[in-house]
Amino acid sequence: MLQGHHESKMASSAPSGEAVASPILESIPVQDMAALDVKDPVTEAVTEAAVPETEAAEVPPHRSHDPTNNLKRSDPFQFGSRYLNEGDDVFEFNAWDHVETDDAYKEYAEEQYAKQRQHPVSDFEKRKFSQDPARWWNLFYKNNAANFFKNRKWLQQEFPVLAEVTKEDAGPKVILEIGAGAGNTAFPVLAENKNPQLKIHACDYSKTAVEVIRKNEAYNPEFIQADVWDVTSDDLPPGLEEGSVDVAVLIFIFSALSPDQWAKAVHNVHRVLKPGGLVCFRDYGRGDLAQVRFRKGRYLDENFYIRGDGTRVYFFDRDQLADIWTGKMTNEDVRATLEPATADSTAEAENGTDAAQNSHIEEIKTKIPLFEVEKLGVDRRLLVNRASKLKMYRCWLQGRFRKK
Repeated sequence: MLQGHHESKMASSAPSGEAVASPILESIPVQDMAALDVKDPVTEAVTEAAVPETEAAEVPPHRSHDPTNNLKRSDPFQFGSRYLNEGDDVFEFNAWDHVETDDAYKEYAEEQYAKQRQHPVSDFEKRKFSQDPARWWNLFYKNNAANFFKNRKWLQQEFPVLAEVTKEDAGPKVILEIGAGAGNTAFPVLAENKNPQLKIHACDYSKTAVEVIRKNEAYNPEFIQADVWDVTSDDLPPGLEEGSVDVAVLIFIFSALSPDQWAKAVHNVHRVLKPGGLVCFRDYGRGDLAQVRFRKGRYLDENFYIRGDGTRVYFFDRDQLADIWTGKMTNEDVRATLEPATADSTAEAENGTDAAQNSHIEEIKTKIPLFEVEKLGVDRRLLVNRASKLKMYRCWLQGRFRKK
């Protein structure tokens, strides 16, 4: 689901002798990088071992590339353990974990947000981009056929349930990937699969993306089925019934939805999951560099933007996500936070789906928790370009939500 330029200039060099290349860096989507003015050819990510060091630095024991002290191996939601301590040289490595933004960055971010609000997307363009979102995703995949995400080989490390359901003796299991893109989640899971009774349903809003999956040489209909499906529609994915899915995977997909589609999407995920079924979630966090760097004419609403390729992206807050997935935030709550012009144009543009969404709002209004939040972590990372002495802050949210 990505377009734009990738981040190799953001982290131009890396320590040699890495035991494991960071899965977080491998997971960085580049679709939003059109806003970052980075001019390298498109790929999904930069691994930390991409460029060798000219001089090997002595490695302190607390760094994440010490395999004997790598917290990521014991708890995926630790998000690495290369801590930037007082006295450390920030340019010693090209990435640091758990780094809070400094005052200078916060001030810069607020200045950028103010400029974005002063130059929003026009009402005409709001209607244009909201009227047929699938069109823009189809164009994206058509124009970037050779430049998709790298396969997410880190998935089973970050979400151990994906390792469990692919074990030989796991029994009948069903995985639903929502926003499957080019299959960069489905195919790595399939490659590790030893379960003869596993079935993966890879669904995407874009028919072009689904065609890409079906043409992949690893596509085996015995284990994987790719279909076009809108997570905000009334229908369930082809071949699936209510309460039939063990694990739902949503990685950098929820942010593509309009805020008034969230409740319906969560409701549909709840419908398709078995009791006790699990959601594996990862998406953009508030204050991520990609948000801060958006320029004039990209601001749709607070934390909601349109990229240069016509696709949309929202940047979430941790508490906000918890409210959405537990059912504490309804469409009425969302609309109350939108500017009137945005709420009106969105309702007008998406009138066809809005009526269907409203038919389910009464169910969700009760605010009975739909999911239990098992884990919801903020993954903060400081990337540095040691050649230009440039610091860049990234922020993602990662969670596990279990159906009540």
